[in-house]
Amino acid sequence: MFKFVALAALIALAAAQHGQHYSSPEAAAEIRSFGSDISPDGSYQYSFDTSNGIAAQEQGVGGHSAVGAASHTSPEGVPIKLTYTADENGFHPEGAHLPVPPPIPEAIVRALQWIAAHPYKDEYVVKQQHY
Repeated sequence: MFKFVALAALIALAAAQHGQHYSSPEAAAEIRSFGSDISPDGSYQYSFDTSNGIAAQEQGVGGHSAVGAASHTSPEGVPIKLTYTADENGFHPEGAHLPVPPPIPEAIVRALQWIAAHPYKDEYVVKQQHY
């Protein structure tokens, strides 16, 4: 019986701690504004913002292109702002918080330039063209 009471107490404690997570100010956020419009030609736009500082907006043509932005504050208190475009060439995000790749080493840049200036010629293909 003691084991059952101890187990019940542990479950109750875990449930209480789990419940505290959901009572955070973030859980109580409300939508302050929301708007959306879809046109017969497939173009659309939407925007929203919440009481906890999350905001987003986008406009585009369904399945073809989009331009948008989103912002929020990180758990560390840092403002995060993302802008993006999406089109036939892919998704292109921009934001100070995004990682930046290191520069390409100069030796690699020179090698790529040399390769571009001296395209590969397959001797077999060249010989076949002369027959």
